[in-house]
Amino acid sequence: MFELGETIAFVFGVVALGYIAGWTGLVRSASGDALTEFAVAVALPALLFRTMVQIDLHGATPWRLWLAYFSVIPCVWTAGHLIITGLFGRERPAGVVGGVASSFSNMLLLGFPLLTSVYGQPGLDVLSLLISIHLPVMLAASIVTFEWARSGQGGSISPARIAKDFFGKLFSNPLIIGILCGLAWRVTGWPVPSLAMRFIDAFAGIAGIIALFAMGLGLRKYGIGGNVKPAIVLALLKLFLMPALALVSAYLAGLPVVAAQVVVVVAAMPTGVNPYLIASRFGTGQMLASNTMTISTAGAVVTTVFWLAVAQAVFT
Repeated sequence: MFELGETIAFVFGVVALGYIAGWTGLVRSASGDALTEFAVAVALPALLFRTMVQIDLHGATPWRLWLAYFSVIPCVWTAGHLIITGLFGRERPAGVVGGVASSFSNMLLLGFPLLTSVYGQPGLDVLSLLISIHLPVMLAASIVTFEWARSGQGGSISPARIAKDFFGKLFSNPLIIGILCGLAWRVTGWPVPSLAMRFIDAFAGIAGIIALFAMGLGLRKYGIGGNVKPAIVLALLKLFLMPALALVSAYLAGLPVVAAQVVVVVAAMPTGVNPYLIASRFGTGQMLASNTMTISTAGAVVTTVFWLAVAQAVFT
């Protein structure tokens, strides 16, 4: 437990250092955008490429893993949507933001370094399998539900526009490119040239620390504004309801020990920046998404230790 606490302290400590650096002016807030862009466009794709090339599935397709995690998302998403529209009286588009913010885990900037520290390569393999379809699933769900929300306000659903938005965003995303390139190289059966692997290892090796520091700078930038009460409720859904449901789902799916623990821990990750970007794209709920990200990240300092301990106690 001491080692576990130390790992959590280190991971969130780097995030805190990024926040302090932005708060004191030691590093300009604009640098956080540059670091995040570097992490997402270069370092993390390199890490995903390497993982996809080296991953060992033991001849199995991870359907149970995907089912265990992604069956939880509609439940939490619906709860977030209904709370924002019903309890707080917001319109459908804001409800969509609430659904995304309460169910979109920060797998990249926080998940990669944390799970690598706790579980090593086996945990990274499981996380990579989740990430490989997480972004496409959440992006598609966001586009479809926003179209549905607009239709309720007198607009119309355009399948062609949905498909164009989805595939345009999907295949221009560096993370998806890294995953697809890694899988394609794996299919060839060729070894990665040593010089190329040195480049990949160099960028992949700094992905975690860059991502965490950039996340801290980002939290300083976004901060907390209006919509605090609904954001607190969404953060509670993210930090407690989602991992609790994931625990039950992983148990019922009969996942292997590491996979089951990773599913719970990933579900317990705080809200990432993507809900804010999605909200900005559709022009509604930006502050709601930003506050949920900041509040859930602050709360995750404590709740992550709790869910890690619970997962290790249940799945042994």
